[in-house]
Amino acid sequence: MQPTQFPQRRSRRVAGATDPAADGLTPRQREVLDFIAGHARDHGVPPTRAEIARAFGFRSANAAEAHLRALARKGAVQLLDGSARGIRVLAASAPRTNRAEQAPVRGRSLEPPAPGDGELHLLYLPLVGRVAAGSPILAQEHVEAVYPADARWFARRPDYLLRVRGWSMRDAGIYDGDLLAVQAVREARPGQTVVARLGDEVTVKRLQRDGAYWRLQAANPEVSDIIVQPGDAFAIEGVVVGLLRAQGWD
Repeated sequence: MQPTQFPQRRSRRVAGATDPAADGLTPRQREVLDFIAGHARDHGVPPTRAEIARAFGFRSANAAEAHLRALARKGAVQLLDGSARGIRVLAASAPRTNRAEQAPVRGRSLEPPAPGDGELHLLYLPLVGRVAAGSPILAQEHVEAVYPADARWFARRPDYLLRVRGWSMRDAGIYDGDLLAVQAVREARPGQTVVARLGDEVTVKRLQRDGAYWRLQAANPEVSDIIVQPGDAFAIEGVVVGLLRAQGWD
């Protein structure tokens, strides 16, 4: 029996895209990377492994996973645990785009980076809305869209955007509906504003020491602080590294 021949998929190359030989990627790895970035731009979310496999005629999603792991080892993408679409194209490897393609999907607009080499700093950040109790922040059902953003806007490189719900951090300048840029880490220092999970709930507070305990400090006198007791199911999900106000996006 002759093996099945799958048609070769032509990559959607963008003018000015990186030469594969220059970044250590094989031609097929560059095609997969371009497909991921294009899917995020066109559909608002990165593709799943199954969608990558279908696009390239792979026999299974395992082949797509192998390509993703190779891209991650070469620093072209970051793979985020807990989400079928947890793929982030890193700035230095992202295909260059023109200014029209830098606008976020789903009907919103965003000021482009300053003239020059802004394309090299482009991030694709998933926007997380309401987080269901007990489920990972970057679970597929929580991601509302994926937005391009310039890495130079933030104090540290973020991994995702989180939409703020409520006014518990009002006096820290964080308002209901704001978008927080969050770096996904498991440890934080006292005084940092963190995304924390306590039991099944996710909250944004300032992390403080309270004797032998941790305290999640609100920035609103009408909202009580949360004292983390020994034995509580408590975890740091990330550190806030920037803020985008919704009025600037409409």
